[in-house]
Amino acid sequence: MVRRLIAAGMVASLILALLGCGEEGPPQSKGGEAKKGAKALTFAVIPKAQVFTFWPTVERGARAAGKELGVEIIWQGATDETKYIEQQQIVKTMISRKVDGIVLAPTSKTALVDVVKQAVDAKIPVSIIDSAIDTDVYVSFVATDNYAGGVTGARRLAEVLGKKGRVALIKVIPGSASTTAREEGFRETLRKEFPDMQLVAEEYGMSQSTKSLEVTSNILTANPDLNGLFAANEPGAIGALNAVKNKNLVGKVKIVGFDASPILLAGIRDGSLDSTIVQDPYSMGYQGVKAIVDALAGRKVEKEVHTRVALVTKDNLESKEVQDLLSAYEEQKPR
Repeated sequence: MVRRLIAAGMVASLILALLGCGEEGPPQSKGGEAKKGAKALTFAVIPKAQVFTFWPTVERGARAAGKELGVEIIWQGATDETKYIEQQQIVKTMISRKVDGIVLAPTSKTALVDVVKQAVDAKIPVSIIDSAIDTDVYVSFVATDNYAGGVTGARRLAEVLGKKGRVALIKVIPGSASTTAREEGFRETLRKEFPDMQLVAEEYGMSQSTKSLEVTSNILTANPDLNGLFAANEPGAIGALNAVKNKNLVGKVKIVGFDASPILLAGIRDGSLDSTIVQDPYSMGYQGVKAIVDALAGRKVEKEVHTRVALVTKDNLESKEVQDLLSAYEEQKPR
């Protein structure tokens, strides 16, 4: 009887040992990406703000990547793009929560440096999207070539004005690397390539359509002979468009905007807006998440990635290329 019990115990031990062999390595999430133990990866995606058409599109891209790669996404941004202190606190909160990665669109190229370094020191990888930052400790930087976008804006405005005229620039926010680069590209291209075009005024719209309306109205009042405007982001372009409409200057003052929204696209269709330079925010969100997943898996990650951009006019608005880019603002598909 004793021998039978011993034999039965040995068989049971052998079965348990064999079952244990099936537990090698961490479990795999959908898409083949490893989770940490039994818990899925969790990334914080922190935009500059959560409004306009741009940032919800970034969110859709980030969530699509999360779904595909087995990552839980926490989406939390500041109340508007001027609130860098609020954004700093969000990053600190995510460090305290011990998230597995942070995707950040910094409101300021300098003010977010310390908290990004704190995240990296806490072994939390960071990818930067949309706007540059004054450190290189991040995994990857995914954004539009914003200087080139400003160059495109200057050349388009010069083209529609016959390479001469008086123009103004509606800037965004001091310290924002992405929009500062656009503004520099616009300003320097006018100076280098179009000597007969005068930049007679520059004002910050503070990434608010109401403030942009106010400053554009003041510029138009002070410069009744103004021929054109370049607005460096979505709310700036909306504010400039409304100011021109309010003063019955549609057609007389040409506007080149930046970003896509139903209001801006409607303006292109009815001729009140000459054109707008459209980015790919979906890809920024998607690739920002994917870069950290790849880095955690030991795969090679590009340090800098430029996403798609297109000058959209009435002539090419319905083209396949432009419609494909615009569809990213509505559809949840990998780019």
